[in-house]
Parts: sequence; structure tokens; C-alpha cells
Amino acid sequence: MADTATATNTKPAGGETPKLQYAKPEPIKLKNHPDFNERWLQDLISQDTSILGLGELDLIERERRQDHAGRLDLLLADPDEDRRYEVELMLGALDESHIIRCIEYWDIERRRYPQYDHCAVLVAEDITSRFLNVLSLLNGQIPMIVIQLNALKLGHQIILDFVRVMDRVSLRRDDVGEATATPTDREYWIKRSSASVLKVVDKCLKVINQKADPAQNLTYNKYFIGLNDGARSRNFVHFKPKKQFLHVLAEIENKQTWIERFEEEALSASAKEGGRFLKVTIKPNEFEKHESLIAELLLAAVDEFQS
Repeated sequence: MADTATATNTKPAGGETPKLQYAKPEPIKLKNHPDFNERWLQDLISQDTSILGLGELDLIERERRQDHAGRLDLLLADPDEDRRYEVELMLGALDESHIIRCIEYWDIERRRYPQYDHCAVLVAEDITSRFLNVLSLLNGQIPMIVIQLNALKLGHQIILDFVRVMDRVSLRRDDVGEATATPTDREYWIKRSSASVLKVVDKCLKVINQKADPAQNLTYNKYFIGLNDGARSRNFVHFKPKKQFLHVLAEIENKQTWIERFEEEALSASAKEGGRFLKVTIKPNEFEKHESLIAELLLAAVDEFQS
């Protein structure tokens, strides 16, 4: 394990800027330590979910009861990406029971709330190459992140270092639980958003169908407006209308390049780290002015989906 450098607040004479000084920490195991346990770790993450390295997440629930399957340690959410993380914590070495439990909780939650993108997260102190190899085989079928927790003692302080040793593999979002998601209609979205915003959705669909084969139709659900080809969902592009603007979410590569291009035209575009979708925000009066760039993005998403 690499040594960790830590700042020491020693201020030289004369008011000079303090210099960083090296301090060597001592690796410790939380599993056998009398002062720490999994509940303490839950408390810590609940107070500051960002320490996991997954971004600023909302805590939905801890010790979430699962029917006939125990309790999920932490359920976290990224509201911007409509993503939920089913987090299983383990001090000590990762074992088979925690792997099975984490996958089971992930499966229960995704079936219960299919409108969200779900990801299983395993956190443990020791993760052997044997288990990591097995989990890498599952990743791609089950979106999963594996994080190794390293605890370091420095004086009377403890430092927790969360290292992502396996990242999720992006899966296509062709089906978003359409069968169990609450269906709505166009009138529902006009009332929730506006007719002018829905017209922008129509214009985007017209662009998509310049290349889509078969042609796509709009599917109105409670949480978004998606696409379908008459047989199944094809939500490589989907829409989230608001009162005065529209979020267009497109599954696309080279997101940073697209973000820069949209920003050059003073349009808002963003993508979460590790996320599959580029989100572009369009006001109804902006579509005509920026139609060329918007169309280029939508057609590129069609090409990538059909490739």
C-alpha cells in the first residue's frame, strides 16, 4: 500500500506560508478494532455520502427491510441521473454471502422501482482476486461497483480511503421497466409541463426518425417520455419536460466533446461521471436557433444505437 502524505499545520516564523510535511500513516483493520463496527461506518457514510467517491448522493434509507431477504445497508440516490445505489458494507474480507445478498437486494429494488437506473455497490476491506474475477464476469449483466476500504491511523485520527477496484459496465437502456412503470398520456405531460415544451419533443422525434429504422414513437410515462419501435422500448434518447424547458437525454460517446460544443452555443449540457447519458437543456424558443447542433446530437445517438 502506498504511503499517504498528510498536511501538518506548522507555521514557520515570520508569517510564511506553512509547508506540507510528510507523515506516515499506519494501516489498520476495522474488522477487529474495538472502536469501530459496520454501524459506525453506516453513520459516517450517511452523514457524508460523497466519501464513497460516487458523487453527492441522497440517502433514501439505511437498514432498508427487504421481504424475506434481510436488510439493505444503504440505499442512495443520484436524482440528476435517476440512479439508485444498493450499497452492502462489510468490514473484513468479502465473502460469498455478502455478494449474493448485494445482488439480491439490487434485484429486489430494481423490480420494485423500475423507473430508476439501479447499481449494486459492494464495499469491503479485503477483496481477493478470486472474488474480483468472479464479479467481473457478472458485471455487464449486473451493473456493479466494487470498492475497497482502506483504513489508516495517523496519530489519534483515522483516515478512510475508498478505492474503486471495479467499475460498472454501461448497459443499454432499451427497456426501462415500461411494463410496470405507470403509463400516462400526452395530456398528462401538457398539464405537468406545457404545450410549447411538448412541441420541442415532437421536433426531436421528427429528427430521430430521419435515420431510425424502424421509426420510433413516443411513450408517455409518469417519469419521462421515452421511445418505442412498436414492439419494445428504445430509450437511447428520452425526454424530461419541465414547465419552461426540456431535458433531452441521449446515450452518446465522447460526452465531454459534446458538452463543449453545446456550451459554445450557450446551451446547458452535462453528464455525470460514469453516466451513460448526456443531458441537454433546451427552452422552446431556443430550438430553431440551435436546431443544427441538436439534430446532429440526436442523429449521432441513433447511429450509435443502431451500430
